[in-house]
Amino acid sequence: MSLPNDRKYTSTHEWVKADGDVFQVGITDNAQDQLGDLVFVGDFKVGAALSAGDTAGVVESVKAASDLYAPVDGEIVAFNDTLDGQPDLINQAAFDTWIFKFKPNNAADVDALLDGDGYQSLVDAG
Repeated sequence: MSLPNDRKYTSTHEWVKADGDVFQVGITDNAQDQLGDLVFVGDFKVGAALSAGDTAGVVESVKAASDLYAPVDGEIVAFNDTLDGQPDLINQAAFDTWIFKFKPNNAADVDALLDGDGYQSLVDAG
């Protein structure tokens, strides 16, 4: 698997990419592959203040439902409304489709997340 190197990754299979003073958050290709065909993305509350690891929202597939987590302490500032009717966009291009935007309390916290090699090692370890 070829991972984009312009972002960070979490151990819970989210990717985090800088977008001005906020960060786009999505799920990795590995995560969407494990979930299968996505049928719903939601329950994200814009304006919600979250701590790292708190549930930010949910993705549901024909096989399972999975929570998405706040990568670091901060606030949800946007949800990708396009996904309301087209959650399968994530299946088609997981690394090109952000799910929510997040403003961290401390942007330096994002630097402490996994880089591509660290995430790949996590996936390889199973």
